[in-house]
Amino acid sequence: MSMRVAESPFALGVAEWERLAGRVERAAALAARTGERALASVTVAIPADVDVAAAVLGSRRPDDRWFCFEQPDRDGYAVCGLGVSTGVEADGSGRFGAVASACRAYAGRTFADDPGADPDRPAGSGPVFLGGFAFAHEGGRAPEWGSLAPAQLILPEVSFARGRGEARMTLTVAVDPGDGAEALLARARDRVGSLWPAPMPLLDPDPAVRPRVSGALPAAHYEEAVQRAVERIRVGDLDKVVLAREVHVHAGGPIDPAPILDALRAAFPACYCYCVGTPELALVGASPELLVRRDGERAQTVALAGTTRRSADPAVDGHLGEQLLRSDKDRGEQRIVTERIERALDPVSLWVAAADEPVLVKVQNVQHLATPIRAQLAEPIPVLELAGRLHPTPAVGGEPNAAAQPLIPALEGLDRGWYAGAIGWTDLAEDGELCVALRCALLRDDLARLYAGCGIVADSDPASELAETEVKLQALLPLLS
Repeated sequence: MSMRVAESPFALGVAEWERLAGRVERAAALAARTGERALASVTVAIPADVDVAAAVLGSRRPDDRWFCFEQPDRDGYAVCGLGVSTGVEADGSGRFGAVASACRAYAGRTFADDPGADPDRPAGSGPVFLGGFAFAHEGGRAPEWGSLAPAQLILPEVSFARGRGEARMTLTVAVDPGDGAEALLARARDRVGSLWPAPMPLLDPDPAVRPRVSGALPAAHYEEAVQRAVERIRVGDLDKVVLAREVHVHAGGPIDPAPILDALRAAFPACYCYCVGTPELALVGASPELLVRRDGERAQTVALAGTTRRSADPAVDGHLGEQLLRSDKDRGEQRIVTERIERALDPVSLWVAAADEPVLVKVQNVQHLATPIRAQLAEPIPVLELAGRLHPTPAVGGEPNAAAQPLIPALEGLDRGWYAGAIGWTDLAEDGELCVALRCALLRDDLARLYAGCGIVADSDPASELAETEVKLQALLPLLS
């Protein structure tokens, strides 16, 4: 693709507007014939040094939805979106398959650039569906999660993809039966004209009103929940269950997600740094855990379980890591997750290969045991359906899942919403990538809800598990308090 010289890095050239106009006309004809919404799209190259997340957050309007998904250490990898051209929602046990089918139907009614004509494009280029899934089939019914459905993906008006020294912007127009092309193109021009690569705002180092931190429930409630779970595990009801707790930060005014995401990117560049925003709320976090990535008939995931803290002293840090690698408790927890993932992928794969030994994954405040897992799919199952096969892994749910699922809300006493669910993207070829929504905060007005959980097994100690949640909360708590 040729680069355009313009006053804005996001400006389209005459030829590109003409290409989009032609596709809008074709989409209008299809919509009139079928009575269903069709989509018209154009993808252009933009400078790879543009901060696409900052552009999204700086250009958003009060009524916008937006989405940012980055892994900075991975060659600047980012997939972001702004506005809504169309969207899909579902709930219930079939929600992953339902949204996969809805996205596939839209792909058949989309007029877009041929990806094969742009071999250098980064992953996530072109029209993409962005969003996520609640932890539970009907999760997120509590008022604080109000504008996030149990399964919800949007195809944005503008999306960005960056990686490997390349970046692309895609503009997508939704065309309903009876829509006029001129009005649609005028809206598209207005959206592009409002984009600007503004820098991320900075966190206020000295707010006028000091934030106040409180537990949604007393710390003793969590320790009691852990003890009850251990008792159930020891009598053989299940092997493992993950229990989370919620902590509140009360700020002196509305909390802006932009500087928080920016700080997370700087502190956790190896993690998936994400922000899902609606007019009412934002879910922002930095997750170390890949749920699934699909590229054609190749799939990748990782079993992540077992955690210890970091130390500024390299010798102590290395010792803590060695202790984690040798911990029978943590190795057993890791084995449970790995074996479940292998069983989930095996029926749809020619082969599944897990690393022989777990490795250490170190982020700023904690280190984890991780086992990379690869699979050669027997057929290209949509990435969303793969996610449905894997979610929830025992790293966030339990084993066996049927025993753990009803136990989790009963012991936790909270609605996890999208915490420990799945967040990511899928394209028209049904490739894509989703992470597990961990180390996150739900921001709504002047209140932040932070979530952290631990895997409970037979020899778990309630006080130690509570301390582990405190370590995990340090990913976000210092930024908000």
